[in-house]
Amino acid sequence: MDSKLENALKIMEITDGKICDHCLGRKFSNEVEGPGNPLRGEKISKMLLQNDITFDKNSKCAVCHDIFFDINEELAENVAQKIKDLDLEFDGFVVGSKLAKEVVEKDQSLNQELGLEVEGLKKEVNRELGKLLEISLHKEADFDNPHLVIMVDFKKEIPSVRIQINPLFLEGRYRKLIRGIPQTKWPCRKCKGRGCEECNFTGKMYTESVEELISSHALKITRGRSSKFHGAGREDIDVRMLGTGRPFVLEIKEPRQRTIDLEKLTHQINQESEGKIEVLQLKYSIKSRKASIKTSSPDTFKTYQAQVELKEPVSLEKLENLQSMNIINQRTPLRVSHRRADKVRIREVKSIEAKIINPHHIELIIKGQGGLYIKELISGDGGRTSPNVSDVLGTPASCVQLDVLEVQG
Repeated sequence: MDSKLENALKIMEITDGKICDHCLGRKFSNEVEGPGNPLRGEKISKMLLQNDITFDKNSKCAVCHDIFFDINEELAENVAQKIKDLDLEFDGFVVGSKLAKEVVEKDQSLNQELGLEVEGLKKEVNRELGKLLEISLHKEADFDNPHLVIMVDFKKEIPSVRIQINPLFLEGRYRKLIRGIPQTKWPCRKCKGRGCEECNFTGKMYTESVEELISSHALKITRGRSSKFHGAGREDIDVRMLGTGRPFVLEIKEPRQRTIDLEKLTHQINQESEGKIEVLQLKYSIKSRKASIKTSSPDTFKTYQAQVELKEPVSLEKLENLQSMNIINQRTPLRVSHRRADKVRIREVKSIEAKIINPHHIELIIKGQGGLYIKELISGDGGRTSPNVSDVLGTPASCVQLDVLEVQG
């Protein structure tokens, strides 16, 4: 007996002849030409009829429970209305579905009984739904960078629709022109952001941050729900970020508007934050950048300008000794030990340029590996950083003012 006929007879026996062309054709997707499973199912049905095998084509499918009848114009209109109600601008989309457990298990058990390796029911449902929505929405499916995920729940008698709005990513550089502003929003230590007398019921330790100065404008223009700031490292609150700025990615969650005037947005941010921060090179970005921009920090080098106070004056000859500082063993500084793992990190100093300002003050230009703590490199942090400027110069040294001049990346 022909293997296709043999399998078709087994399917008819298992399903009591109650199977739709979609589900019947799917079981023969590796043997029968399409296009599409319904056509394959029709061909198998004709083969059965030619062999005097009759069955009821009007019965409810024992496999999918006639789920493909629910993938229709009414469902497409429901999706389109949902998107219209949300007032969304989007291009590509992907679809997903939720199916009843017993339906999925029935499809899988049929494959197992017949020893078939064919696509599952859910994959076909998503594909057929996607084809219908491409026509209805006049948009194409985009599996790489979808703006929307359209999820349809078929578990209930009437399918329900949920629209997931994927984030929008913007990338640029920022310069922090004054001290006293943290990079990201800093929740109040006492109330954990809920609001209390100590934070004047703002829920924040500081009234503003680089993140908020940038994101407030971006959220307004994109009509996003919220945002998250991803920086290539961070500077301390009392440190300025000068030069070409620090790379960052701003993640806008649930944006309703995606096409924006980036020049206008840059101008708005810089105008309203004049003298505080400045945004440069703003452009569209992708999801993978938010991870790479963070993990790249130790692999880059950063240039700092430090104003250093000395307990005792030093000679030019002693300053020359700073050139010997290259490989630094740096244990997690005491000031960040409450939020960083206590371990020794190996970091490199590329170069140090020094000049005397007055007998008790020098200026250092330090080019060091990302993740190198500069204040502790100068003070020694009680021996936790070695070698350090204090030991090399033979007198206690402390950083009284620090600026970042350049961040690679």
